[in-house]
Amino acid sequence: MPDIKILTEADLRRVIKLDADAVSCIEQAFHLLTTKDVVMPPILSFHVPEHNGEVDVKTAYVPGIDSFAIKMSPGFFDNPKLGLPSLNGLMVLFDARTGIVKGVLLDNGYLTDVRTAAAGAVAAKHLSREDSKVAGILGSGIQARLQLEALTLVRGIERAVIWGRDGEKAAECARDCSAHLGIEVTTGSIADVMGAADIVVTTTPSGTPLISADTLRPGQHVTAMGSDADYKTELAPDVIPAATLFVCDRLSQSIKQGELRPAIAAGAVTDPESYSELGQIIAGQRTGRQSASDITIADLTGTGVQDTAIATLAGERATAAGAGTSIQS
Repeated sequence: MPDIKILTEADLRRVIKLDADAVSCIEQAFHLLTTKDVVMPPILSFHVPEHNGEVDVKTAYVPGIDSFAIKMSPGFFDNPKLGLPSLNGLMVLFDARTGIVKGVLLDNGYLTDVRTAAAGAVAAKHLSREDSKVAGILGSGIQARLQLEALTLVRGIERAVIWGRDGEKAAECARDCSAHLGIEVTTGSIADVMGAADIVVTTTPSGTPLISADTLRPGQHVTAMGSDADYKTELAPDVIPAATLFVCDRLSQSIKQGELRPAIAAGAVTDPESYSELGQIIAGQRTGRQSASDITIADLTGTGVQDTAIATLAGERATAAGAGTSIQS
């Protein structure tokens, strides 16, 4: 049997960064999802309510990519009270031709963080106004920081406004982002964020809506990242009908686990199958933003193709760098 490469989080941080290459990797993954016969099973997801936790398992086989990944991703959102991170997990990388295990990526959620932030950049690249200068972030955790950084890779962001339920954590997040990115970052209410931002990204596990239609402004783009389970929602049911264009990463997931679910339940959306997927916009199969005044919304629930793409890139870079430890099974 071939050797199996064991890659720790430290190994992976050395070979994979949130940069233009990561954004391009995820952009290509969305393109392949639309243009190739991708095999992507529904997300295996379950809730651990006693401990405010959830576990997701995602995977995809993508023609044209010589590996596929299976990701196990726990998210336990009370962990910070215990001095532990909310997210951890790992990916297993397989050879797409033989099914042999190629690597075990002990990333503790790092690769998920990178590919999720990169997806936010891809959505902004294809849906927001090119002259967008002000970013708004709802949330103050790791993904909030990464989403703001990702936006600076595709748009000329000059300043940002951050909201978080915990004011002290939001202020800390703003200081960190300002120091890291070299732009002005302040805190404010959700109304402040919506009133100032050209691009808004929501990064929370909220179970109640944070944004309603009356807070949207012409020309604004909103990417909702947090709703990836059937008990979460960041957008009120009236938001999607109020948008000029609504796009999701995977329609079936948005209907079951994303922002289309509460909108359908409320009767605000009656024809969900009519909406576009991000890959269709990237591939030119569907029309994107048409004017500077369009209001665009993206719902990103996270897809297995993203995990396969980023894990494959990590495996290739680790091999080239001689990173990791090889073992025999």
